[in-house]
Amino acid sequence: MTRSTIRSASIVVLGILLLAGCSAQGAEPGGPTATPRPTASSTATPPPPPAAPPTAAPTDDPPSGSAAAAARCATSNIAGSIAAGAGGAAGSFTASIVLTNTGATACDLQGWPGVSLVGGGNGTQLGAAADFDRSDPAAHPTVHLSPGGSASAQLTIRDAANFPADKCGAAQADGLRVYPPGSKASIFIADPDIQGCTSSIAVLLKVTALQPGA
Repeated sequence: MTRSTIRSASIVVLGILLLAGCSAQGAEPGGPTATPRPTASSTATPPPPPAAPPTAAPTDDPPSGSAAAAARCATSNIAGSIAAGAGGAAGSFTASIVLTNTGATACDLQGWPGVSLVGGGNGTQLGAAADFDRSDPAAHPTVHLSPGGSASAQLTIRDAANFPADKCGAAQADGLRVYPPGSKASIFIADPDIQGCTSSIAVLLKVTALQPGA
């Protein structure tokens, strides 16, 4: 092999080595890399709000510090009596009907008692029941009765002799039948000194609303 031939072969080999080196420098290590694909952003879902505390159910209890009204006095816990009144106009006189709480607890009375005369030894009503004296519309307070407490109403009684005999039909009374306000049960208060009328035309009685005290 001539010297010129050897030189040509060396040049070819050197060219090949130079091309291989350029190719190796242009390639990135690890081989081809895939283009990254965009991914959907993940937003954290906020936790649900804490549950509200349960609301207390309403009750029928009265507000703190308020006093419940006392019950109406039961007739079975009421004793009645009659006392002298403050006099009266010509042809009439007054008496005081006293109602006393004989129960173990406090109770209330309010308004006018129903009053009538009874006789015949059997509770027969004599004449008309008492009219209500409404001359003072504000004078009918609620009367609170502690055990042993009393309320009273003034009773005006007209003299039966003021009525003509045919309009009265005079008869001696045994006493009074009294209905505490709001009650359908009555009590009897004995008083044989009152003369009544059997006729309902003659109205002998008028009663005021109950007031505190005997």
